[in-house]
Amino acid sequence: MISYRTRLTAADRQEIAEGLARGIGYAEIARRLARPTSTVSREVLRNGGPNRYQPQRATEQRARRHKRPAEPAATGGPDDIATREYLDRLSALITQTGLPRTAAKVMATLYADNAPGLTAADLAQRLQVSPATVSAAVVLLETQGLIRRERNASGRRDRYLIDDDAWVRATLASARQVHLLAEAAHQGIAVFGAATPAGSRLGTMSEFLTFVGHDMVASAERWRQLLGGNEPGGSTDS
Repeated sequence: MISYRTRLTAADRQEIAEGLARGIGYAEIARRLARPTSTVSREVLRNGGPNRYQPQRATEQRARRHKRPAEPAATGGPDDIATREYLDRLSALITQTGLPRTAAKVMATLYADNAPGLTAADLAQRLQVSPATVSAAVVLLETQGLIRRERNASGRRDRYLIDDDAWVRATLASARQVHLLAEAAHQGIAVFGAATPAGSRLGTMSEFLTFVGHDMVASAERWRQLLGGNEPGGSTDS
């Protein structure tokens, strides 16, 4: 039985690069290294492919992966399997409300983080995505009132956070959209005629959405009253 070593070393990666440059196949390279062929193929494909494999980049990426477990400690939360599974589950459920995946992950991260807000750079690091991807996500979340932005103590960077009123603002924003749909449906009655099948469907749509919109605003207001808030409520007419 062949005994395989478990980890690739820097010397192994250099030999892989040299073998690829000479046109040697994965199986032969693996045999020379006493490794499974799958180990060599995964290593190459993860780090540029057979024509662009860079052993230095592979080593640097491995070093970054080993450092990652320490990152969540900066948030004040434990880095364990249960935490990661919970964040994955929470972001997946938020995605089902209609938000894009990255925006949902930003929300989940902000909810679970004990720091007083996170910068775009913080979020990019935690989610392992580009700053541009984070920027698009936070703009969307701000537009829907789900997060808010404020300057950090240095005054040079914005940080993003979620407060207790986030879902209230989002509910009121959704109520305004529902109201606009109800109005559009009501206008359709005049276009098609109330006695037509189209007019009847649009009339039912308008009545239902008007009912739901008012109920959404009323629910948000009742919640604010329970919390003792004094802010004036939103309106579906705005």
